[in-house]
Amino acid sequence: MPLTGLFVPLITPFTSAGELATDALEALAHEVLDAGAAGLVALGTTGEPATLTPAERHRVLDICADVCHRRGVPLIAGAGSNSTADSAQALAALDSRVTAALTVVPYYTRPSEEGVVAHFARLAAASPVPLVVYNIPYRTGRTLGAETLCRLAELPNVAGFKHAVGGIDDTTVAFLSRVPEQTAVLAGDDLFAAPLLALGASGAILASANVAPAAYADLVAAWRDGRVDRARELGHRLAPLAAALFAEPNPVVIKAVLAAQGRIPSPAVRLPLLEATDDAVAGALAALDGVHTTPV
Repeated sequence: MPLTGLFVPLITPFTSAGELATDALEALAHEVLDAGAAGLVALGTTGEPATLTPAERHRVLDICADVCHRRGVPLIAGAGSNSTADSAQALAALDSRVTAALTVVPYYTRPSEEGVVAHFARLAAASPVPLVVYNIPYRTGRTLGAETLCRLAELPNVAGFKHAVGGIDDTTVAFLSRVPEQTAVLAGDDLFAAPLLALGASGAILASANVAPAAYADLVAAWRDGRVDRARELGHRLAPLAAALFAEPNPVVIKAVLAAQGRIPSPAVRLPLLEATDDAVAGALAALDGVHTTPV
């Protein structure tokens, strides 16, 4: 399936007792698809996979895969770490229910750019599903130049990128001007999604779309359809919401807003994350009111 449009990286809802809220997860998955999302992302950073047990991760993936199968939409699943061998093992466990694997640039160890290319060449050759390279240097500590990104795009079985570099820099401009037509580039920074779409990104993976999926689906569609005035209007309106939802570590504010809306049973997160402060939640709800009070 083509990796275009809005993909929502689902949060993992918990009960007030801290247990996995499976019914809420399934309902949220259907809600964002009903609102216009093109597909789902399971076990991305927004889903707190690092603090889930193996059984919980398997359950989350099963729920999302079942929803995507029933709805006929693609599923991207987070898989991989800063270990090439461990990443290959995680990818090998994926099955045909998964359209593509979101696989992060190796973090913390900060390999050379040649090492990053070798890492993804090994994974792409072994993976049963195509890869989406997750380029997020402010989390990984490893920046990649335009030449390296283009080399990664040319690897067989690399379907695309989640590009989240914290802005629109010269590397981003150069990469978007050279990326092969068949390679998907998905905007991964909520605040900078609109300009990346304007540069030609094929879609987006946006955590804020858990809260306002219809508006973000419309934003992506407007840029892709060439409705520039509409796209610019939506981008300006959604920017304060993205900033507010990321005022504290992702996804704590998003979960608090969803709980306030009654869409998940609690705002609970797992340590080392702490629940959002009252001020952050109030700011996000006010920003969301700003999106909803003006027709989108």
